[in-house]
Amino acid sequence: MNLEKVIFGFFILLAATLNFGFFLGEIDNPAHHDIYELFAALVVSLIATVLKLGDRTQIGAVHLSTSLVADLQLLAAAMVWGHAAHIAPSGVTPEVMASIVSLSGGALFANVVSVIILIAETIMQRR
Repeated sequence: MNLEKVIFGFFILLAATLNFGFFLGEIDNPAHHDIYELFAALVVSLIATVLKLGDRTQIGAVHLSTSLVADLQLLAAAMVWGHAAHIAPSGVTPEVMASIVSLSGGALFANVVSVIILIAETIMQRR
């Protein structure tokens, strides 16, 4: 068993599941979306991105691009939440929360693509 592949797969799946946990719930209800879960999803996604930097293959490049998309989406969601909570006079409204969750949904889609690529890569190596 290759420990590097285990750690790589672990962080890819953890990023996807944390993002899914944040995404799940009513889109405009702030009580259904925890800021710490968004923070954890962003941190784990950034760790997964760093792990993908060493791969020089074509599949590695696609892995990296999906991870960068997820990072940007989650970072944008965190920035929108931070702006709403600390700068905007209206605070975190249902409309703002819908934007945050939508950005998280884009990151979730990128994470799903990354997981599919990981599964396809694993199946191809078995043959």
